Amino acid sequence: MIKVHLSRVMGERKVNIAEVSRKTGLHRNGISRLYYEETDGIKFDTLEKLCKALECEITDLIEIIEDDSKES
Repeated sequence: MIKVHLSRVMGERKVNIAEVSRKTGLHRNGISRLYYEETDGIKFDTLEKLCKALECEITDLIEIIEDDSKES
Protein backbone atom coordinates (compact mmCIF):
# COMPACT_ATOMS: atom_id res chain seq x y z
CA MET A 1 0.00 0.00 0.00
CA ILE A 2 1.09 3.60 -0.54
CA LYS A 3 1.53 5.82 2.52
CA VAL A 4 1.31 9.60 2.04
CA HIS A 5 3.52 11.64 4.39
CA LEU A 6 2.26 15.09 3.40
CA SER A 7 1.04 15.91 6.92
CA ARG A 8 4.44 15.05 8.41
CA VAL A 9 6.36 17.06 5.81
CA MET A 10 4.07 20.05 6.24
CA GLY A 11 4.42 19.82 10.01
CA GLU A 12 8.21 19.74 9.79
CA ARG A 13 8.13 22.88 7.65
CA LYS A 14 5.42 24.52 9.76
CA VAL A 15 3.11 25.29 6.85
CA ASN A 16 -0.63 24.85 6.66
CA ILE A 17 -2.93 23.75 3.86
CA ALA A 18 -3.78 27.32 2.84
CA GLU A 19 -0.11 28.20 2.47
CA VAL A 20 0.63 25.08 0.41
CA SER A 21 -2.37 25.86 -1.77
CA ARG A 22 -1.11 29.40 -2.33
CA LYS A 23 2.44 28.22 -3.15
CA THR A 24 1.36 25.43 -5.52
CA GLY A 25 -1.84 26.73 -7.08
CA LEU A 26 -3.50 23.45 -6.07
CA HIS A 27 -7.02 23.45 -4.66
CA ARG A 28 -7.27 23.26 -0.87
CA ASN A 29 -9.66 20.29 -1.05
CA GLY A 30 -7.15 18.22 -3.01
CA ILE A 31 -4.36 19.05 -0.58
CA SER A 32 -6.65 18.20 2.35
CA ARG A 33 -7.45 14.81 0.84
CA LEU A 34 -3.74 14.05 0.52
CA TYR A 35 -3.01 15.47 3.99
CA TYR A 36 -5.60 13.15 5.59
CA GLU A 37 -4.77 10.25 3.22
CA GLU A 38 -8.29 10.17 1.82
CA THR A 39 -7.32 9.85 -1.85
CA ASP A 40 -6.75 6.88 -4.10
CA GLY A 41 -4.34 8.56 -6.51
CA ILE A 42 -2.14 11.54 -7.27
CA LYS A 43 -1.04 13.12 -10.54
CA PHE A 44 2.65 13.53 -11.33
CA ASP A 45 2.05 17.26 -11.81
CA THR A 46 0.64 17.50 -8.28
CA LEU A 47 3.62 15.62 -6.84
CA GLU A 48 6.01 17.93 -8.66
CA LYS A 49 4.28 21.08 -7.39
CA LEU A 50 4.24 19.78 -3.81
CA CYS A 51 7.91 18.78 -3.92
CA LYS A 52 8.96 22.17 -5.28
CA ALA A 53 6.83 24.13 -2.79
CA LEU A 54 7.94 22.04 0.19
CA GLU A 55 11.53 21.69 -1.04
CA CYS A 56 11.51 17.91 -0.69
CA GLU A 57 11.89 14.74 -2.73
CA ILE A 58 9.05 12.50 -3.90
CA THR A 59 10.25 9.83 -1.47
CA ASP A 60 9.66 12.28 1.39
CA LEU A 61 5.98 12.47 0.40
CA ILE A 62 5.08 8.90 -0.54
CA GLU A 63 6.27 5.47 0.52
CA ILE A 64 5.37 1.88 -0.26
CA ILE A 65 4.42 -0.02 2.88
CA GLU A 66 4.22 -3.80 2.74
CA ASP A 67 0.80 -5.08 3.82
CA ASP A 68 1.54 -8.01 6.15
CA SER A 69 -2.14 -8.91 6.46
CA LYS A 70 -2.30 -10.22 2.86
CA GLU A 71 -1.65 -13.90 2.36
CA SER A 72 0.71 -15.02 -0.41
